[in-house]
Amino acid sequence: MNTPALGSELAAQAGSEKVEITDPKAIRALAHAARLEVISELYSTQVSRTATELAGQTGLTPSAMSYHLRALQKWGIVVPAETAGDARERRWRAAGSDVTINSGGSLAHPEFAVLDLELDAFRRRATAYAKSKVESTQSQPQPEDPPAGIEGPAAPTSVVLASNLLYLTVEQRRELNGRILELLRDYELKDPGLIPEQAERIATLWSMIPDDRPRAT
Repeated sequence: MNTPALGSELAAQAGSEKVEITDPKAIRALAHAARLEVISELYSTQVSRTATELAGQTGLTPSAMSYHLRALQKWGIVVPAETAGDARERRWRAAGSDVTINSGGSLAHPEFAVLDLELDAFRRRATAYAKSKVESTQSQPQPEDPPAGIEGPAAPTSVVLASNLLYLTVEQRRELNGRILELLRDYELKDPGLIPEQAERIATLWSMIPDDRPRAT
């Protein structure tokens, strides 16, 4: 996710591709599930949407979604988009290509509220996927076992969750984070309007956090 730079005052610059949010008030403004869903949709697709379209994805009414979009506009996170065809409803787009949250190490850590919502979204996706797999399995006839010694085709799993414990210096942390983000960018759509056939929408979540357990001696 990417957005224009924000400080104690709105500091978005025209043509900027990255948006950094540093103002605690702006960070708190993101601590809402529907707003995070909007940011994820607009920044990941780079396609403009109407309040009605976004409302349909979040379960809100179009008027409630319009309220949240105006709040995100206040902090320079979304901006009005050009309207083609029917101009009766405003379209909205991401204000940049990337958004980052940086509290500057403040004690309030308002970004933790955003983190809670991101983790909730992960749990919701995982639960919904598991439920759909169970229902799909129950509704389909079970295939016959392949003959002994013959294995069926191995399908790649749709859900991956890996956890590693590393010992990293500050410089190594910067390097690892940069390499991961660069790798993810390689798989982003170059043209949001051209989605490959059979491509499935996949949500990714990457994090690094100091371990609270004492260092082994």
